[in-house]
Amino acid sequence: MLRCGDKIGIVCCSNGQKHTYEEKIKQLENILETIGLHPVFSDCIYEKEDVFSGTAKERAEALMRFYKDDEIKGIFDISGGDVANGILPYLDYDMIVNSSKMFWGYSDLTTVINAIYAKTGKASVLYQIRNLLYNKKEEQIVDFCNTVMHNKTDLFQLNYRFIQQNKMQGIVVGGNIRCFLKLAGTEYMPNLDGKILLLESFSGTVAKIETYLCQLQQMGAFDKVAGIVLGTFTEMEQEKCIPTVEELIKKIAGKDMPIAVTRNVGHGTDSKAIIIGQELCLQESCEKFQKGDIYEYNSSSRQKLGDW
Repeated sequence: MLRCGDKIGIVCCSNGQKHTYEEKIKQLENILETIGLHPVFSDCIYEKEDVFSGTAKERAEALMRFYKDDEIKGIFDISGGDVANGILPYLDYDMIVNSSKMFWGYSDLTTVINAIYAKTGKASVLYQIRNLLYNKKEEQIVDFCNTVMHNKTDLFQLNYRFIQQNKMQGIVVGGNIRCFLKLAGTEYMPNLDGKILLLESFSGTVAKIETYLCQLQQMGAFDKVAGIVLGTFTEMEQEKCIPTVEELIKKIAGKDMPIAVTRNVGHGTDSKAIIIGQELCLQESCEKFQKGDIYEYNSSSRQKLGDW
């Protein structure tokens, strides 16, 4: 849990921010200060050359400086894009494993979050703090503040429904499907045995998403995981693609795979958070609900932030 007056590190491990976003970043800084936090920005925030805010090594060093700084109590990445996996060889995983700080990021930061878990066993949070700026900012600010400042679980309350089978339990890995697959064949890919695999995507229609799912199948992922949680697939949904992602995953993962879907995790401005590297238990309530109804996951029993 963070406390009023705490310093937090702000990084961009993926694509640098465009200089035209400087006003928005200043607004985010003001919101965080209003909450009671003191954001400290790394030297690698804005684009310097093409989409890069620094070399991969420089961006990794910028992140590690916040892990080394005892005054920094949490680290939040505000980027997304394509280049986050470049920093993975330059991170000091021994330092990360001994730190109480939680790393937050989303989308392309799926690579960093899962690498941290694979190399250290430490959990991180899949969430974009820039959601505090957008059209759902009022509720996002309330949920964020209650969660990180008051040790509540508002940001982790997920509504879900099962589309196949009725329960799953395991440590959550995954995130953005395209970015997660960058880790295939590397030392940074988590062991998938008994895990819950979270998948979401911003871009991609049927052909692209089926290709990603086929790669996971050919890696043996669906023979190993204990269940799949589907977040939002923005372009698939906007284009009203047929077959749907639900139909694709059932076809490719097989009829015995537990599969749940949630509208609360993805690239939407209303997206909530989920902890990667921590156990999640989802179960359909036969007493209260019929199959296909929506349930609320109360994170208080398992998904907790713990010490920062």
